[in-house]
Amino acid sequence: MTLTDPEHLEQSEAGGLGDNIDGAERVKRRGSDSAVLRLSEAECAEIGNDPNTDADDERVLLNMGPSHPSTHGVLRLMLEMEGETVLRSKPVVGYLHTGMEKQAEQLTYLQGGTNVTRMDYASPLFTELAFSLATEKLLGIEVPERATWIRMLMCELNRMSSHLLFMATNGMDLGAVSMMIYGWREREEVLRFFEKVTGLRMNHNYIRPGGVAADMPDGWEADVEHLLALIPPRLEEYDILMTGQPIWRERLQGVGVLNADEALALSATGPILRSTGYAWDLRRDEPYLAYSAVDFDVIVGSYGDCYDRYAIRLNEIRESMRIVEQILDKMPAGDYRVQDKKVTPPPRVRIDQSMEALIHHFKIFTEGYKVPEGEAYACVESPRGELGVYLVSDGTSTPYRMHVRGPSFINVQTMPHLMQNGLIADGVAIISSVDPIMGEVDR
Repeated sequence: MTLTDPEHLEQSEAGGLGDNIDGAERVKRRGSDSAVLRLSEAECAEIGNDPNTDADDERVLLNMGPSHPSTHGVLRLMLEMEGETVLRSKPVVGYLHTGMEKQAEQLTYLQGGTNVTRMDYASPLFTELAFSLATEKLLGIEVPERATWIRMLMCELNRMSSHLLFMATNGMDLGAVSMMIYGWREREEVLRFFEKVTGLRMNHNYIRPGGVAADMPDGWEADVEHLLALIPPRLEEYDILMTGQPIWRERLQGVGVLNADEALALSATGPILRSTGYAWDLRRDEPYLAYSAVDFDVIVGSYGDCYDRYAIRLNEIRESMRIVEQILDKMPAGDYRVQDKKVTPPPRVRIDQSMEALIHHFKIFTEGYKVPEGEAYACVESPRGELGVYLVSDGTSTPYRMHVRGPSFINVQTMPHLMQNGLIADGVAIISSVDPIMGEVDR
């Protein structure tokens, strides 16, 4: 069944549904060919006592998560099972809800980075970047060229670390336990560089409206060159361990298949969309920062299965290294943040020399800076797809509203369509291939 079928796209009614439909309708809904489980827990419990229920029906409802190692956090899946076959499923989210979008209304634009960086904790720099780009649109400012290239460098390294984490957890989920050690080992090398630049391994608050928090430290070029020399041989080891391994291919090829039309209908982006053969990457198709000045390939698949999603991420690490090599050659000199006193605090050394600088510093970090009225949307290509931040300003120092288009949240809705009529063991592989980050889903 395609996603254009009306039955497939029907929307479930809100709350209290079990009390408003008769048994025949409930059985009809249960027998639907839709991949999405439309029944609530209450309805499922009542089916067993319904006279219209087939006594020989051996379907059961299984809860997978929210506390489960293979659901990558606190994702809960309601699975309608027949034996080990998943007939239909329903993702249930919200167990990690922190209300970050609402919290943004109480935080100044300068403080906002500490909030958004905790959404996608595997690739925090991308959320910081999207928030900063949206704020800069409202302010009507352009960041210095050096700041732009520093942002590109840090984001591509973050893409590498995120995909390396995927390699680790994907291997663990599928029984290649040693991959958890290897993938984590390489990721730590990248995070060690982040710690040297930002002071933190994760949740950096490094990319800020107007530029970045600090310039690159002395010797950063040598550190990056070390990473570029270290990682390629390790990726070749991954190829030996997994890519050509018969058991690995058997577990992934032909599992969790999605075509381009289905992916577009579900608004999927990132590796999920590109695995279908649809070459869409914001860095190339809607360039931001200085991506139009570097050469790289958009990696696409052919079959839209778990194997394609794995292979795309593995090769995107190589493409990110290719971009980083070009950034090393093209990194310009200059300021790392705008020299606009309205949005940029004074240098630390000035605070000890000038009372005016001290007052300026105090007011920016306590009251923030006022942003002109308006609305803005900025999007970037995160490791999981299109990550967008929509900001509405009422002219004060805090956003009137903020909404985040989190790719993990959108991509989670592909799971029922990927899992339908597959085995529960394949369900574990599918969840891993979607690579959801629940902090971003439950923001």
